[in-house]
Amino acid sequence: MIFMPLTGKMKKRESTALSQIAFWGAVELGLVYAFVALGVYLAFRVLDFPDLTVDGSFPLGAAVTAVLIIAGVNPWLAALVAMIAGAAAGVVTALLNVRFRILNLLASILTMIALFSVNLRVMGKPNVALINADTMISPFFGHGLRDFYVRPLFVGVLVVIALIVVWRFLESDAGLAMRATGANARMARAQGVDTSRQIYLGMAMSNALVALGGALFAQTNGFADVTSGVGTIVVGLAAVIIGETLLGRRGLLIALIGCVFGSIIYRIAIQLALSTDMIGLQASDLNFVTAVLVTIALILPRLRRGGAPS
Repeated sequence: MIFMPLTGKMKKRESTALSQIAFWGAVELGLVYAFVALGVYLAFRVLDFPDLTVDGSFPLGAAVTAVLIIAGVNPWLAALVAMIAGAAAGVVTALLNVRFRILNLLASILTMIALFSVNLRVMGKPNVALINADTMISPFFGHGLRDFYVRPLFVGVLVVIALIVVWRFLESDAGLAMRATGANARMARAQGVDTSRQIYLGMAMSNALVALGGALFAQTNGFADVTSGVGTIVVGLAAVIIGETLLGRRGLLIALIGCVFGSIIYRIAIQLALSTDMIGLQASDLNFVTAVLVTIALILPRLRRGGAPS
């Protein structure tokens, strides 16, 4: 009887620890998908290019990274190669659109379909495990912080670096040319901007960021799977829309920060919805929850302006 209160406290602490793990796990995943959100922002908002390539370039980054790490390649170098592979995928989509005049949406769908087979070829099987392999995060474990704090902190630093790089680029002359291409390609060409080159560059950057997200997903979760890219575009769009709903479009830097916060908030909302017993949702309801959250994010700005959806 003496040990009953202690057991109750231990269970309470365990429950609290589990809730912390779930919360920081959601933050970590949100930060990983922040790279996807930044890439989607470049394609959709800057270039005005509806790009579904990301559903293939995300698992491509994971596959390339996993295979190279297992082969003994430095994980940082593996992530860099994954970014190059993702950029190549984006260039293929741009080539189909610019050179062969295939509709941008259809061009991205064709590349996405082809990448499914490419990813299988790269891995040689549907999934690859990285259970005991050293990753980019491995050196940071065992320094006093618990593992579920280390991973989001590490990924968060990389996200900040990526955000600053994208922001500084878009503020440069090359970035202004890219923004002009997305805003009005005909006017940009009249001003001497090579719009075809900007599409190639923008699509390469977008999918390189998405592939980096895939590389980090593989290294933080310990596996790469050929189906991990399913719905990636929806997650990226959700993050962008949620960020714009919360922070608005009051400037380029604010918009990029909104992408990151939108990705984190989206993942936390998903975790809360699936973890709340009252709602009765299960892991199989993930797509339903995603659709509801994106719909709410799309409707809120109209309601805020006082207009009824038509």
